[in-house]
Amino acid sequence: MSRLRIFAADDPSAPVLDTRDHAEMADQLGRIGVRFEQWEASRPVAAGASQEEVLEAYRADVDRLVAENGFKSVDVVSIAPDNPQREAMRTKFLDEHFHKEDEVRFFVDGSGLFTLHVEGKVYEVECVRNDLIAVPDGTRHWFDMGPEPSFVAIRFFTEPDGWVGHFTGTDIAGTFPRYEKIAR
Repeated sequence: MSRLRIFAADDPSAPVLDTRDHAEMADQLGRIGVRFEQWEASRPVAAGASQEEVLEAYRADVDRLVAENGFKSVDVVSIAPDNPQREAMRTKFLDEHFHKEDEVRFFVDGSGLFTLHVEGKVYEVECVRNDLIAVPDGTRHWFDMGPEPSFVAIRFFTEPDGWVGHFTGTDIAGTFPRYEKIAR
């Protein structure tokens, strides 16, 4: 189940808000310019489905988002717990960074933790199946897929080189719990 926890940036021990209510999550995240939606597939998506099958199952929402935002490419990424590169892949996203384009992800299956650092607060967003999150360009954040990552996600890009992180050099991400430590 999706979850939003909001902390003061200098106090990772006590959230000022902890909710699993989707409407409240969308409202709170919308206040900082983050889009949070839930989508349903138009047809079942079987385990191991091809990229084309996944995109077809969400075609109406994918096309709507592309039309609204001018995305130039859309793909599907799949990470399994037994991936031999899982540790390196996880590490790549754990430090605070930002992008010069929106980071938009839709979780077809599995889960991950987006943590946003905005205006003295930290927004910890656990995204699960059927969640879309759109983090605006320039927003400082990090992403944790956990020690045994398991997710399938649709990614949207406006730049041809895709994901490019600009790291801030701060240690704030290390002061907040990693994904495996969050009580679910």
